[in-house]
Amino acid sequence: MCHLFSGIPLSQYESETRSVRLGGHATSIRLEAVYWQALEELARSQGMTLPRFLTVLYDEVLELHGEARNFTSLLRCVCLQDAERRNAAAPKPMVRVAA
Repeated sequence: MCHLFSGIPLSQYESETRSVRLGGHATSIRLEAVYWQALEELARSQGMTLPRFLTVLYDEVLELHGEARNFTSLLRCVCLQDAERRNAAAPKPMVRVAA
């Protein structure tokens, strides 16, 4: 089992810092490359650029909770929930049971 996960390319879990503008302020977000890739896909699926997607999400969180505590962790959770949602929606192979 360990080789399944330890074989993940280093490039996918190296941290990458990107500058973004949220709530009218420039800030930096540091995430692993695989999360940036997932967020870019998610933004595309919503018909948005990644900066626009991050801004909309940030604004929605502010509206709902009054603050966006630990936004980076929220982004990781968004990626996981999106992956779970897509997995649940994917067609499952039919399994035949021998009689």
